[in-house]
Amino acid sequence: MARTVDKTLLLAIGCVLLAMITIQSGASLAKQLFPLIGPDGTTALRLGFSAIVLWLVFRPWRALPKGRDWQAIIVYGLCLGGMNILFYLAIARIPLGIGVALEFTGPLAVALLASRRKRDLFWVACAFAGILLLLPDMRGADALDPLGVVLALAAGACWAGYILFGKKTGSQASGGITVALGMTVAALVLVPAGAITQGMALLSWQVLPLGLLVGILSSAVPYTLEMVALRHMTSQNFSVFMSMEPAIAALAGLLFLAELLTVWQWLAILLVIVASLGSSLTTGKAKQAPPVITEH
Repeated sequence: MARTVDKTLLLAIGCVLLAMITIQSGASLAKQLFPLIGPDGTTALRLGFSAIVLWLVFRPWRALPKGRDWQAIIVYGLCLGGMNILFYLAIARIPLGIGVALEFTGPLAVALLASRRKRDLFWVACAFAGILLLLPDMRGADALDPLGVVLALAAGACWAGYILFGKKTGSQASGGITVALGMTVAALVLVPAGAITQGMALLSWQVLPLGLLVGILSSAVPYTLEMVALRHMTSQNFSVFMSMEPAIAALAGLLFLAELLTVWQWLAILLVIVASLGSSLTTGKAKQAPPVITEH
């Protein structure tokens, strides 16, 4: 029995780690598309292909929301779309690992604001210190683009809205159906916008296969892996492992994009990870929120 439990837990851990790797691989690939179709065009392809794949996998037409439930779905989808476009606009200006670390402040803020314990102030201080270290120093040779920093923080705010409104949509539909509908809302807004700005470049055979791959790596595959993981581990364990994502993003940026970070930037990412990890470990089971798909 113990061996069976160990195997299922190892399977869950493997799924979480693979989900984070595929997400950041997708983000690295997306960034390589920016010179061809820009962040807006890349977002359009990613959301369009993701929506199609998720509709085929989860078949949301079987349990469509009714009445006012659509309001939460629409806001949820707009937050999802905003998170995607703002994040891509951010990493067009700043390294991938830093963008993810700054974006992580959104879900971290949701977790910490839901707690009333004084000890959580320490995790707030860690996250704040990390952000301070990442704020642009215009005098330095390695200064970050200030607009990129603001865009990454705005993406984090959208991620917070994605989490909050995602909870409100879960009463009538499964998580898969919810994210498929939310992705569709985001695609209906941003695919036409990308088509207007980038035109026929989006239909280039040089671009389309890469756009499909970005959609699969960034949404379809990691979401499926995360759902498998959550069947075999607690929400708290899931959150603990997901706290490592900024580091994985920084490594992906180094390996795939040759993005070198300074010692201070690595320290800032570490502080954000510590804040996320500490928040996950000290959250009481009774107050844990169900984790949601990470959409970078």
